[in-house]
Formats: sequence, structure tokens, C-alpha cells
Amino acid sequence: MEILIKQLINGLNVGSIYALVAIGYTMVYGIIKLINFAHGEVMMLGAYFAFLIATTLPIELPLIVIILISMGLAALIGIIIERIAYKKLRTAPRISALITAIGMSLFLQNLALVIFGAEPKVMPGLVSKEPIFIGSIGIPKITILTIIISVLFMVLLQLFIQKTKSGKAMRAVSEDKEAAVLMGINVNRIISLTFALGSALGALGGVLYSVAYTQVYPTMGTMPGLKAFVAAVFGGIGSIPGAMLGGFTIGIVETLTKGYISSSWADAIVFGILILVLLVRPTGILGKNVKEKV
Repeated sequence: MEILIKQLINGLNVGSIYALVAIGYTMVYGIIKLINFAHGEVMMLGAYFAFLIATTLPIELPLIVIILISMGLAALIGIIIERIAYKKLRTAPRISALITAIGMSLFLQNLALVIFGAEPKVMPGLVSKEPIFIGSIGIPKITILTIIISVLFMVLLQLFIQKTKSGKAMRAVSEDKEAAVLMGINVNRIISLTFALGSALGALGGVLYSVAYTQVYPTMGTMPGLKAFVAAVFGGIGSIPGAMLGGFTIGIVETLTKGYISSSWADAIVFGILILVLLVRPTGILGKNVKEKV
């Protein structure tokens, strides 16, 4: 039982990172129907921002300050990516936007490779390695912090979307872009805001991931990004609660597979879930069937 509890906690830890990145996928898709495959690289850039802040500044900043600065820089990167790569493709065929997203992903990977080199950077110890004991179970502090911070930002995002004027505008654009324009909503501003929020949450996932695993490298966002995409599809692409559910589910499934079956089977089972969901319920667990006029 103790081993099972540890595995579940580890699953929530990994799943919270997947959920943060999955939210970025699902927000962008909900607004402009684009799968932003460069989102994993935004996660990677967030980790590099945190590494640079932690290693180059003359003063030692608290983890939460490093996180907020990294999220702000990543939000700016997200807006720039949208303006340069995607804005002119909003009315283009979806395959054009998809190819552009893959190209942007490869561009950001190679840009990081040129700037930082292929050698992994070691993230400084921003969190004490002393475990916190709950009964006889020792849990690393970074694991607890990752779960708490992730859930906190997810709740704040949900409140922002449900309660604020900008959040309501985002929902309006997602439902009907043309009608939103007629109601006086600045669609360009809302799309930029969506990319900014999604990129900020992706960077948060990257910072927490790099602090937990102590390494930063140019391809670190590739596999977590793909698994976050699986999580978004599993929960229902376009649904923020679905992305949260999918992220935690995929994280727990992956961790239990590594703990009780084999590490070599973990990725196969995760992507097998994607195939199964697409066969049985293509809209995802919390997704909605949308009727389109032909």
C-alpha cells in the first residue's frame, strides 16, 4: 500500500505538468482550431528562462519569483509566435497551419541548440531536497510544490475564464468568432491573450519539470509535449477541465506502468490510450459533439 501511495503521488506530480502543458494546447485549439505543436518547445524555453535567471543574476531569487518572471517571458514568446507564424494562416487550410506549427517546433529546438548547445544544463537546487514525511512516507518537497502550484494556477485560470470580462470574451470567440466581432470584441487581442496564457502555463510546467529532474536541454519539451497532447485529446480537446483530467490521468497511468509493469512499456501504453480514445470517443471524455452544416 505504501508503494502504491508513492506511485500515485508521483503520478499526480507528473500529471500536473502534463495538465499545465495540455491546457495550452486546448486553449489555442478552442480559439482558432490549431494544434500548436510548438507548445512543448515553449515549455523548454520556460525552463531555460528559469535556468538563466537562477544562474546569472547576482542575487538569489525565490522559486515563485523565478516562476513568475519565466511565465511572463514565455507569454511574450507565445504572442510573438502567434503574430509571426500563425496570424496570416487563420483563414488558410488547417494542414498549412499544422505544418507551420511543426516547423516552428523544429525552429525553436534548433534555436535553443545554437544558443545553449546540446550539453544539458544543470538546474540549481532551488528547493530543499529534504523530504516531507506523511506518516512513514517521505515525499520530496518539489513534488508537493509542483502539485500545489499547478493546481493553484489551474484554478486561477478557470476563475479568470469564468468570471472576468476577458475570460468571457475568450469563451465568446471560441463559440462564434464572427458573432464576437459583431459584439465589439477585439478578436486579435483575445487570440494574443490566449497564446500568452497558454505559453505562461507551459513555461510553468517547464520550470517545475526542470527543477524536479535538474536538467535543461533543447529537446526536453518534445516527449512531455506529445504526452500533454495525448492528455488534451483524452480529456477533450478544447475543454480546459478535460485537459486537467487528461493530464492527471495520463500521469498516473504512466507512473503505475513504470512501477508495476515496465518502464519500456510506459510510452507505448500512453500512446495506445490516444488510439483507443480516438476509436471509441473521438471528442474525448469531456469533449462535445459539434454539428457542422455542410
